[in-house]
Amino acid sequence: MSRMKKALEPYIRLAPFFGIGLVVVGIALAWIVFSQRGAQLQLNGSILKVRTLALDDKSAAAILDFRVTNPSDYKFVVRLADTTLVDQSGNTLEGVPISEMDARRLFEYFPALGQKYNESLIVRTKIAAHQSMDRMLAVRFEVSEQQLQARKHLRIRIEDLDGTFVELVETLRR
Repeated sequence: MSRMKKALEPYIRLAPFFGIGLVVVGIALAWIVFSQRGAQLQLNGSILKVRTLALDDKSAAAILDFRVTNPSDYKFVVRLADTTLVDQSGNTLEGVPISEMDARRLFEYFPALGQKYNESLIVRTKIAAHQSMDRMLAVRFEVSEQQLQARKHLRIRIEDLDGTFVELVETLRR
C-alpha cells in the first residue's frame, strides 16, 4: 500500500494547482461569454393587436400592431417585412402590404378600425441597439373577412440588411 501511495504522491501534490487552473479557465470562459452577449444581431417582439376590415366580398385587410426590441449592440435596419396568414385548413397565404398613405386613409374612412396608434414599419427603418419600438403593418389578403377572422394565426417576418430575420407569430386568445 505504501508503494502505491508513494507512486501517487507527485500527483497528489499537483492536485491543488490543477484545481486552481480549472477555476481560472472557468472564470476566463465566463468572462468571454458575458462580454459577447450583445454581439449577435437579433430582434425580439410580439404582435399586440390585430384588427380586420372587409375591403370587398373576396378580400380583407389586417392591421397588425406590434412591438419589437433590439437587445443587441448593433442597429437593425429593416430590408423587408412580410406578413403571412395561416387559415383554418393550414394553408399559408401571402399578404400584400398596404402603404403608409393608404393605411392612413383606411383609418380616416373607416372609423370602426379605431385609432391609428403607430407608424407603419417601412423599409430602411432603423431599430437602434437596445431600443424598443411599436409599429404597425397594414396588409391585404385575398380572403373574406370571415376567413381572416377564423385564421389559425398571422406571422410577420422582418429581415435585416445582412439577412438576419425575426418572425413574430400571433397568439390567438379565443
